[in-house]
Amino acid sequence: MIEIREANLTDLPEITALFRNTITHINAKHYTENQIAVWASGADNEKKWKARITKNYFIVAEQHNTIVGFAYLTQGNNLDGLFVHKDFQRQGIGAKLLRVIESQVIMTGYKEIKSDVSKTALPFFDDYYYEVEKKQLKHLKGEVFENYVIYKTL
Repeated sequence: MIEIREANLTDLPEITALFRNTITHINAKHYTENQIAVWASGADNEKKWKARITKNYFIVAEQHNTIVGFAYLTQGNNLDGLFVHKDFQRQGIGAKLLRVIESQVIMTGYKEIKSDVSKTALPFFDDYYYEVEKKQLKHLKGEVFENYVIYKTL
């Protein structure tokens, strides 16, 4: 049974470990070793993660008191992150997190949700009727990442 709840600062170690492990195991099929190392190093910025948890709508999916996924919104309708634990892929956790996030966007009065998503995540969002606005290149610590700006009218 998966439970969704708002994140708190005591979740930080589990959230950052999940972030790093998902990128290094799941996203590695679409990005180079250097890109993965740079992206996963984002887990080290504790100050940024604390701000994400305290200043945004940030939810976690828990199973048996273990965090198996998380998602968060910035600016009211920007899905800034949705990650599912590498060992819990394709079990409906991402879909459940997405439904809760979309409901939050609707409840706060927005008509559209937007996100920047990786090549790895694009098929997931396509399954939930997200449209690609554009393909883009993002620069991070000397690496260039191909990703997509997507949106969905709610």
